[in-house]
Amino acid sequence: MVSAIKIEQLKTVGEHLDELSELLIQVVEDGASIGFLPPLKLSEAKKYWENVLNPEIILFVAKISNQIVGSVQVHLCTKQNGGHRADIAKLMTHPHYRRNGISKSLMQKAEERAKQEDRSLLVLDTREGDPSNHLYLSIGFIRAGRIPNYVKSTNGESQATIIYYKSLC
Repeated sequence: MVSAIKIEQLKTVGEHLDELSELLIQVVEDGASIGFLPPLKLSEAKKYWENVLNPEIILFVAKISNQIVGSVQVHLCTKQNGGHRADIAKLMTHPHYRRNGISKSLMQKAEERAKQEDRSLLVLDTREGDPSNHLYLSIGFIRAGRIPNYVKSTNGESQATIIYYKSLC
């Protein structure tokens, strides 16, 4: 199925708002730690997507049969001392399409774009124990550290996050 994945950049979310909102709801319901807790209301998901894009945020989506099944964001640092780096944010793959190389394809595209933007360092964080930790290590990210009690789970329990980086030089 990997060959059927198409990665494209969205400059606006308008015509994709419903699909992106459904993707966000599905991954949150499936337990992803991306800043939201279930149950996520459709209105909250739409509000998020309506306000996500700006000149410093690059949004890529993965499509299969013209349906959005994943996304990732590249946040370009605009600080004078940070123009060499970018953050990877909100990597999502619809639960029904996992284990098909979608996240890896999205990360490859994000890395390519970061290089085009003259970024030499990527950083990201993810909840400790999530399957994404394996992905990041497998594509060359290095674990920089662990922050305890960083996020709250649905049941109110505190969980740690792992910080990763990757040099693009």
